[in-house]
Amino acid sequence: MHTMWLSGAEGLAVLRIGLGLWWLESWRHKDKKTWFAGGGITWAAGIAEKHRWPIVKQGFDQVVSPRPRLMAYIVAYAELALGLGLVFGFLTPIALIAGLVLNLIYFVLMIHDWGEQGQNLMMALISVVAFLGMAWQSWSLDHALSLFQ
Repeated sequence: MHTMWLSGAEGLAVLRIGLGLWWLESWRHKDKKTWFAGGGITWAAGIAEKHRWPIVKQGFDQVVSPRPRLMAYIVAYAELALGLGLVFGFLTPIALIAGLVLNLIYFVLMIHDWGEQGQNLMMALISVVAFLGMAWQSWSLDHALSLFQ
């Protein structure tokens, strides 16, 4: 007896595509002019400066602060690449792990802002479920190209 319209693989593909659309929205809603001029990194620097964990400020000062323009481009285009990779199902396991890492970085940086945490935790959970369920098995370029069998 069928209890769903979609197979398990197709249901995971829906999750994968939805997560990809979420990443694309994260990229789309950024004010690119302000972001690439350093606005996003300046905002994050203020968060890191007051962070309750000193290691976050230290890491930010060592990795991000010396190269704000490069980091602004890396963050924005990582979100775009993750979104496209997940929507089209291309290099899906890599995109899921990279997205999980980015969500965990956002989570740690914004540990005090529970509004942000809901989004980051939900996206991280979807990444884990999609990875463990091999969400590239259906409706994906990975499947069409016989990648990650």
